[in-house]
Amino acid sequence: MLWPLSTRHKRLFRLTSARWQRRAIFVLGGIGVGAAAVALAQLADLAQHAFALLLAQSRYAVLAVTPLGFMLSAYLTTRLFPNAQGSGIPQAIAARHLTDQTARESLVSTRIAIGKVILTLFGLLCGGSVGREGPSVQVGASIMFALGRVSPRRQPGLILAGAAAGVAAAFNTPLAGVFGIEEMSRAFETRTSSLIIAAVIAAGLTSLALMGNYAYFGSSAMSLAPGADWLAVPVCGVVGGLAGGLFSRIVIVMARGLAHPFGRAVKGHPLWFALACGLAVAICGIVSGDTIYGTGYQQVKTALEQGAPLPQDFGILKLLATTFAAISGIPGGIFSPSLAVGAGLGSNIASFFHDAPLGAIMLLGMVSYFAGVVQAPITAFVIVTEMTDNHAMVVPLMAAALIAHATSRMICEEGIYHALAKGFIERATRPPETNAAPTSR
Repeated sequence: MLWPLSTRHKRLFRLTSARWQRRAIFVLGGIGVGAAAVALAQLADLAQHAFALLLAQSRYAVLAVTPLGFMLSAYLTTRLFPNAQGSGIPQAIAARHLTDQTARESLVSTRIAIGKVILTLFGLLCGGSVGREGPSVQVGASIMFALGRVSPRRQPGLILAGAAAGVAAAFNTPLAGVFGIEEMSRAFETRTSSLIIAAVIAAGLTSLALMGNYAYFGSSAMSLAPGADWLAVPVCGVVGGLAGGLFSRIVIVMARGLAHPFGRAVKGHPLWFALACGLAVAICGIVSGDTIYGTGYQQVKTALEQGAPLPQDFGILKLLATTFAAISGIPGGIFSPSLAVGAGLGSNIASFFHDAPLGAIMLLGMVSYFAGVVQAPITAFVIVTEMTDNHAMVVPLMAAALIAHATSRMICEEGIYHALAKGFIERATRPPETNAAPTSR
C-alpha cells in the first residue's frame, strides 16, 4: 500500500529536485559551451586556411578584400546583430551585472551567438587580426543565458559560468577557465562558485574529448638561467605593460567617442571608418610579408617550437593591425592577437639578451602584453603557462604579469573589458527613445 507523501516530504522532494535541476543546467550547459567553442576553433582554422589560399593567388587582393570585408561585417553587425561587435567579453560582463531580462537578452542571446560565430569567421576570412577566444566567451554566456530561462534566479551565475567555460574550452585549458572568473567577476559568488567550476570542468572535458590533450602553443621546457637572464623579466613587464595599456586606452577612447570633428566623422560614418580600418590592416599585412593576418597563432607556435625569432617588425605591425580591427566595429576577439603581439615584442627584447633562451623571453613578452591589456595578471600567467605546458617559467611569468599590470595602470586606469562593459550597461539601461545605436568597439 502506498502512503501519501506528507507536506514535509513533498517540500523536501521539490527542493532536492530543484537543486539537481540547477546542477544539470550548469553541467549540460558546460558541455554545450565546450562543443560550441571547439566547433568555432575548427571553423576558424578553415577560414584562415581559405584566406591563405587567397594570398597564394594574389597577396595584393587584400587591398580590396579586407576593406570591403570590414565594411560588410560592420554593416551586418549594425543591422542584424547589434551588440555582437568586438570581442564579446564586455557584453558578457555587462549582462551579468544587469537585472532586467530584456536588457540582458540584448547582449547575450541565441541570435547574437549565431551572429557572433558567423561574423567572427567572416572577419578571419577577410584577413582581420582578430581571435575567436573572446567570441567563445559571449557565445558561452549566450548558451547559458538561454538555458537560464529554466532557472532565472541563477542567471548571473549562469552567465559567468558560460563565459568561464568559453575560456576553458577555447584554449583547451580548464584551469585558465577557473581563473578567467577573475576577469569576469573580480570575485567568486559563494552560492554558485561550485556550480560555475562544474560548468568549466564540463566544458574543458568536452574540449579534451573532441580535440585531445594538447598544449595550445605546444610544449616547451625552456627557462631562464640564474643571473642576467632575469633582467628580461622587468624589461618585458614594463614594455608589455606600456604597449598593452596604450592599446587599451586607444580602444576605450574610440569606443566612447571623440569630441572633435574626427570623432564626429567616425560616429557619423561608421561603415566608411570600418573600410578605412580594413585598408590599414591590409597595408600592415603587405608590409609584414603576410604574417600579421588572423589570430597569429601559427606564427607564434612555429617560433616557439623551432626557437626562431619572429620578424623584427612583427610585434609592432601586429599591434597596429589588431588596434585597427578592434576599433573598426567588427566582431572578433583580442586574446590570440594580443599573445601574438607580446611574442613579437618579446622576440625584439630577446635580441638584447644574447645568451638567454629566445622562447623564454617570448613567453615573458606574451604574458606582459596580455596582462597589460586585460589587467588580470593571474589569468594572464595561468593561461600562458597552460598553453605552453611550461611550469618552469611560472615564477618569472608571475613577476612579469604583475609588473605589466602596474605599468599598464599608469596609462589606462581600468582594464579594457570592464571599461567597455560600462558602455554596454549604460546603453542597455537607457529609456528606449534615447537608446542610440551602439558605438563601442
